[in-house]
Amino acid sequence: MSLRRTFSTAGRVLRQLSHDPRTLLMLFVVPPILMTILKYVFEGQPKVFENMAPMYLGVFPMIMMFMVTSIVTLRERSGGTLDRLMTMPISKLDFIMGYAIAFSILGFLQALVAATIMLGPLGVTVAGGVVPTIIAAVLAAFLGTALGLFTSAFARSEFQAVQFMPAFIFPQLLICGIFIARDQMSDILNWLSNIMPLTYSVDAMKQVTLYSNWTNDLTWDLATVALFAIAALILGSITIRRQEKS
Repeated sequence: MSLRRTFSTAGRVLRQLSHDPRTLLMLFVVPPILMTILKYVFEGQPKVFENMAPMYLGVFPMIMMFMVTSIVTLRERSGGTLDRLMTMPISKLDFIMGYAIAFSILGFLQALVAATIMLGPLGVTVAGGVVPTIIAAVLAAFLGTALGLFTSAFARSEFQAVQFMPAFIFPQLLICGIFIARDQMSDILNWLSNIMPLTYSVDAMKQVTLYSNWTNDLTWDLATVALFAIAALILGSITIRRQEKS
């Protein structure tokens, strides 16, 4: 692995995205708007909003980064950029880590913006404080980035990439514990939720919301999210096929 090539790849992706206002709008404007809408949905039930908002902060960055990463990566695959890169002396690890670094930087900024809006203007308080909240949100964004890189290999168009949302994300959203406690679900759904990465992102936010100290469960949840993300990055690198020079 070459750090120079890795960071060169990351820089190229960031420069490309800086000229894409629609993507930047989706990343940095849409999540705060959704959080604000959620606040007014529960305007007459402020306690309900305060309990739910942190859990959605574990969901929105993951979903947004999943969409953006999968679509942008697929665009590079279908446009031939990936093929051209793979004829150069760049390893698969350089490529995948470069993309991961670029999108993780965007994910960090997105999570920071969303957390700032939630804890500031929207007036949500969490027992665990600002730092654990941001860490959990950033790892959720990192998970979305890794899953987006992985699933982009199985789509042939941007429309197909978007189709992975209902197929891959929505089932996790339904059983991750936001709408109903997982121990109140049927045994099969509870078991499935235990192997879904989004569950641990939401559980981490629950820990941050309920406890003022850093708990062992929080460490476990964050570590599990990180491990799922790393595994997705490894699987994503396997899907990259090197093209030989003619």
